Amino acid sequence: MDSTKTAIVTGASSGLGLAIAEAYLKKGYNVVGNARTMERLKEAAASIGNPENFLLVDGDVSEPETAQRLFTQAIEAFGKVDILIANAGIFMAKPFADYTVEEIDGMLATNIKGFVYPAQEAAKHMTANGAGHIIATTACIAMQPNAKLPCVLTAVTKGGLNHAVKALAIELGPVGVQVNAVAPGIIDTPILPRGEENWAFFRTLAPNGKTGVPQDIVDSVLYLTSSDYVTGAIIPVDGGSTAGTW
Repeated sequence: MDSTKTAIVTGASSGLGLAIAEAYLKKGYNVVGNARTMERLKEAAASIGNPENFLLVDGDVSEPETAQRLFTQAIEAFGKVDILIANAGIFMAKPFADYTVEEIDGMLATNIKGFVYPAQEAAKHMTANGAGHIIATTACIAMQPNAKLPCVLTAVTKGGLNHAVKALAIELGPVGVQVNAVAPGIIDTPILPRGEENWAFFRTLAPNGKTGVPQDIVDSVLYLTSSDYVTGAIIPVDGGSTAGTW
C-alpha cells in the first residue's frame, strides 16, 4: 500500500477549503476535494495547477450518500484516509427573527449534517486503522457572541459542532483517533462582502483591530494534524475575539 497520507477536504472549491487542500498537496499528501459541483472543483484544481493527486468528488456533503462516496473513492484511489477536514459550512449574519425557513434548513443541513455524515465514515474507517484525525471548521462567534454581529444560527450550528468535537474526541480517543476544531474569526475569503467600509467594520470585531487570512487557518489545521497528542481542542483563530468583550 502507498505510504503517502491522504486527506479529505470538504468545501474545497474556494476559500479556506481550497487553501487547506493546496497546503496538503504541497506537503505531498493525496487530497480528496469535495464541493457541490464538479465545475467548481475543476476550476479550483485548475487554479492550483491540476495536481494528479487531487481527486475531485462532487456532491452535497449534507447527504449521507456523498459522504460514503467520498470515502469509497478515496480508499479505491489511495488505499486509506488519514485526515478528514470537515470544512464545508454556511455563515449568515442577520437578526434572529429574520431567518427564513429555507435559510434555517440550509444551515442545519450543511453545518450539522455536513459534519456528521463524513465524520461517521471517518470514525468507522479510522477506528479500523487505529489512527486518524478529524478536524471541523467552526466559528469563533459560536464561542463568544458579539452584539455587533448577530448570527444566532451560526452560533446554534457551529456551537453545536464545538461540543460535538469534544464528545467525539472522548469517544474515539481510546482507538487512536484525534478530533479537533479550528474556530475562525474574520478571515479574508470570498464568503465575505468586499468594500473598505465592510472591512473597517470587520476590524472592530477583534481587540487587535485585525482580520485574518486563509494561511492563519491553514497553519492551525496543519498543527493539529501533525500532533499525536492534541485532541478535543477548539482553537480560536480570531485576533482575540473570544478573549472577552472590550
